[in-house]
Amino acid sequence: MNEPANRPADETGEKETLLHYLREAREALVWKLDGLTEYDARRPLTPTATNLLGLVKHVAATELLYLGHVFGRRLAEPVPWLEAALAPGAEPNLDMWAAPEETRDDVVGFYRRVWANSDATIGALGLGAPCEIPWWRPGVRVTTLRRIVIHMIAETHRHAGHADIVRELVDGAAGLHPDRGNLPPVEREWWASYHARVEEAARRAAGR
Repeated sequence: MNEPANRPADETGEKETLLHYLREAREALVWKLDGLTEYDARRPLTPTATNLLGLVKHVAATELLYLGHVFGRRLAEPVPWLEAALAPGAEPNLDMWAAPEETRDDVVGFYRRVWANSDATIGALGLGAPCEIPWWRPGVRVTTLRRIVIHMIAETHRHAGHADIVRELVDGAAGLHPDRGNLPPVEREWWASYHARVEEAARRAAGR
């Protein structure tokens, strides 16, 4: 059900809450690149070529579409790779990896400019502001800014979770944030023992 575009002043607190969770996810995703070589930031770690810099690039493109283009608020700069990815018949996954000439600073800098554009969209419009998502299925395409922000929170946290796993595969680093690991405060030896117990449980279950 669509909501009225105009909301009372008390939606300010709701916007702040939504932005808190969106910003938390953004920062967690970008942090996963810290301290890595160019190769490790880009190398594919799954059969579908999931890689850390590609995750950042993909989420940046997705956020620009949902919180920029959909509301008529494009970036002032051209984004040729995104236009190529959106063109009819485009090669799949063009936004899921970085070409050799694209630097990490290019991708992260672009993402941060998208953040500013999105935050301006959220600040300028009521959460009930209507929009239409052409690539959604008929019947649900017309929606509101509120739902789009929630969608981007879910999207960004989902890919931040992917980044958690990929980074751990790269060098063993894990955790939510430099100051908040969200993991048990135990030694490396405990993790090795825990891993062995979980492996043994899986083997015993498979042998039943």
